[in-house]
Amino acid sequence: MVHMKTCALFILLVTSPVIAANWPAWRGPHHNGVCDETGLPLKWSATENVAWKTALPAPGNSTPIIWENKVFITQSLDDGRRRELWCFDKATGDVLWKRGVDFEKSDSTHKTNPHCSGSPATDGERVIVNFASAGIHCFDLEGNPLWKRDLGPQKHIWGPGTSPVLAGDRCYLNHGPSTDNTKLVALNKLTGEIVWEKSEPVRKHKGKDGFYGSWSDPLPVAFRNQPLLLMSWPYRLCALDPATGKEAWSHEGLNTLVYTSPLYADGVVVAMGGFSGIAMAVKTTGAAGAEPLWLHPKSPQRIASGVIHDGHIYIHNDPGTVQCIELKTGRELWNERLKGEGKSGQNWTSIVLSEGKCYTVNQGGDAFVFKASPKFELLATNPMGEKVIGSIAVSGGQLFIRGNEHLYCIGKR
Repeated sequence: MVHMKTCALFILLVTSPVIAANWPAWRGPHHNGVCDETGLPLKWSATENVAWKTALPAPGNSTPIIWENKVFITQSLDDGRRRELWCFDKATGDVLWKRGVDFEKSDSTHKTNPHCSGSPATDGERVIVNFASAGIHCFDLEGNPLWKRDLGPQKHIWGPGTSPVLAGDRCYLNHGPSTDNTKLVALNKLTGEIVWEKSEPVRKHKGKDGFYGSWSDPLPVAFRNQPLLLMSWPYRLCALDPATGKEAWSHEGLNTLVYTSPLYADGVVVAMGGFSGIAMAVKTTGAAGAEPLWLHPKSPQRIASGVIHDGHIYIHNDPGTVQCIELKTGRELWNERLKGEGKSGQNWTSIVLSEGKCYTVNQGGDAFVFKASPKFELLATNPMGEKVIGSIAVSGGQLFIRGNEHLYCIGKR
């Protein structure tokens, strides 16, 4: 009975409309970068069409999340020895509160990946944040601590970057990548108790040290009213029963590095590897299995995740190119380079889709809007003048962008 109730709640929250003004997680209310809101800003800069911007003390790679009148980000201080969750007033950008933990142990990462690079997640009653080796922590919306859970250390030369995923009464987390402690964990979001955990063994691989691991977040979907949790690991894509963690199916084909999270539409699951890696798609038949659709043996380096719209995949690649790919065939329709004013065209920002338009920002601080269409059309280029790694968040017709120096609210005040 408990299993059936959990599955029913999982399906309800995955398939039901969410309050449009909230952006409760890194990839938005549907975990896939798709936004239900309309009339978003098309033109802005570091000063034009800015409702407010608030200075930040140090760079960060995480994406803001929003619930009603509050905005939340993670913030690393003192080279990760202090890891915090910040809450801002959505209307003014004023800091309402900061909560965090001290962590004095050595915790490896890369200079391009500051600590606290995972984004928070909220259900409107609690905010859950992954502080990697410093544990996963839960607060209420006023900053009062509710629970914490130590999942063990994470060890990788490029550091962590995964975010909690909330669905039903569960919090799912890829606790990785790590050389000896990678696992997919399901927690009771009310108590922090571990419901199940599934370790992902490190396979033998050739290559330089660190060229192995997954920063992918699990994707909750419902296929014909059957709940599935999709996950991409090194070498494989798999689906699990979200209630038990039991694998429904697994498909080999990926390479040793996976940065992007899975994409899903119309029964098709897409997984993309990094570092000139493999991209693949399968057609799921639910718990019974999945059939291969297409495979690209070599693709551009991909850090950011894409979106699916009207049977096409749109993705902003690490070298600064954007692509349109047919979902069911894998055929590339176009491949264009986005050029702005910034010095770097490199990109780690995942696309946000609204009204058939794709929103993204490269590391040179140039924000682009282009049509989600089989024919490429660039609609706007908006220079912001500072490095951006995290993705855009949307709430109440405004865009929230975390740069290395400021948190921006774009749109009418």
